[in-house]
Amino acid sequence: MSPLISMAAFALACSISPGPVNIVALSSGAQFGFFASLRHVSGATVGFTLLLLLVGLGLHEVLNRLPMLTRIIQWAGVAFLLFLAWKLAADDGSLGAGKSLKAPSFLYGALMQWLNPKAWLASLAGMGAYVSRGDEQLIWTFAAVYFLVCYASIACWAYAGSYLRGYLQVPARVRLFNRSMALLLAGSAVYLLAA
Repeated sequence: MSPLISMAAFALACSISPGPVNIVALSSGAQFGFFASLRHVSGATVGFTLLLLLVGLGLHEVLNRLPMLTRIIQWAGVAFLLFLAWKLAADDGSLGAGKSLKAPSFLYGALMQWLNPKAWLASLAGMGAYVSRGDEQLIWTFAAVYFLVCYASIACWAYAGSYLRGYLQVPARVRLFNRSMALLLAGSAVYLLAA
């Protein structure tokens, strides 16, 4: 298997699997539509790619020397996921009637990745597996492959959400959907604490 195909397969497995960023993309697609959700998709992709590059260029060494920083990032990420879960669970399903809701922004997507323990694990594991010798050209190649695969993967979740949009025109269905998403986010947080 060629190194590029192997990198792409790793990126796909990590990017398409359920996780907080994908759950928010699904929820955003359902509530705001596919095109409005692309800001979140773009921000999450750029945020992750930047994190991946920095890990490859040496951030992992800083984290190895300051293990408490890793723990702080993990706890901040879990707290953020639980906050998002609470917001979804508390939503009344009114589809924004009387509210001026906006789809998650580019910055929101990027910040989510930096607070997402799954993104940190994927960055560390990916760079460890594919660029363990620190070859800069390989770091940039891996980041470029990951960028393309990550964008397509998160966009698929947003598209799936937009596909559900017609079904979610009834507040009771929206509440059920949001509470299901909240449970998934809370489950992600609990899993990440145990990992």
